[in-house]
Amino acid sequence: MNIKKYLERPYHIIIKHIDDESGLYYFATVREFDGCMSHGDTHAQAFENIQEAMKGWIKTKLDNGFSVPEPIDDNNYSGRFVLRLPKSLHARLAYEAEQEGVSLNQYALYRLSN
Repeated sequence: MNIKKYLERPYHIIIKHIDDESGLYYFATVREFDGCMSHGDTHAQAFENIQEAMKGWIKTKLDNGFSVPEPIDDNNYSGRFVLRLPKSLHARLAYEAEQEGVSLNQYALYRLSN
């Protein structure tokens, strides 16, 4: 497969607006491509720059005989996972959920998303 075909695949490009000691900018990464990153002064510029970075990343992998990862299929996630906790933490979370008037699942989702 050539580089153009890889770029047409549904890879996950993540662009974040950053405000740090370097100033304001947009930072772009590709979820599937470890170490593939770029930035730009605007969202559009960061997107254009990450496309160029992806080309170089893919070319380097192919030139060195490595495979290029498949796009991550978000349909493989059901939204459910089982988590074992110490009894004391389970009790504390259940109590906090009760105090908030929500289910333990809703409370855990709230806590995980913050």
